Amino acid sequence: MAAINITMIINSNTKMAEVIIQNHHLLSLINRFGIELGFGEQSVSEVCNFYNIPTNFFLEIVNAFNDPDFFPKKNLDAFPLELIIDYLFKAHKYYLKVKVPEIKKLITDLARQSNKNTQKAILLIQTFFEEYAQQLKLHIKNEEEVIYPYILELEKIYTSKNQEVIKAFKEKYNFTIEEYARNHESIEEKLYDIKSLIIKYIKPKDNYIICFKILGQLAHLEDDINDHSDMENKVLIPRVKAMEKAINKY
Repeated sequence: MAAINITMIINSNTKMAEVIIQNHHLLSLINRFGIELGFGEQSVSEVCNFYNIPTNFFLEIVNAFNDPDFFPKKNLDAFPLELIIDYLFKAHKYYLKVKVPEIKKLITDLARQSNKNTQKAILLIQTFFEEYAQQLKLHIKNEEEVIYPYILELEKIYTSKNQEVIKAFKEKYNFTIEEYARNHESIEEKLYDIKSLIIKYIKPKDNYIICFKILGQLAHLEDDINDHSDMENKVLIPRVKAMEKAINKY
């Protein structure tokens, strides 16, 4: 069977195996949905049905990751925010439990196998990544403990249109999503700095394979978080602003 073009739109009839074959980075994405390997010749819709995943939602997410030019803002606007936030929670877990520890281990391996001439640069890289990991953790903590609960509750009271409930909601929360949007810091810049340090100042010699692995994992994490931020900035925040505007009329 011919390989699927990397920019081809994945649809419900596409074989799930072909999705992974055409872009192996999507393996981590489908894992967030709880999908395990071993789906044989099943199509995307068949696999999604088996795992009780809304097929249309899965397709919007997987296509957004697969093709940089594909961003389904209009289509994602049709899904409940609860569904989108559940996906964002799973992405957070992937970053903190899988990706960050994986990169930390690679950097530790590089430090252990490098000579004294590069130890100073590697120590700086370790420090930068530790700072980044802590910044990411705090960023996620704020979203999961403050912002996402606010959005989920807002969606419920917006749907109810109950004036007393809306009044109680406004008294409970003394901020708007606009304040969050203004302070929604970029957490990708430090990743760029770390990649630059490795490229400019590490002479890998026998450790070039580890360096390549670190650079690849950093780039993968950076792309993933950029997509994550796009979903928050282009889908989540505009919809929350619209709901806030609507309930302010009550």
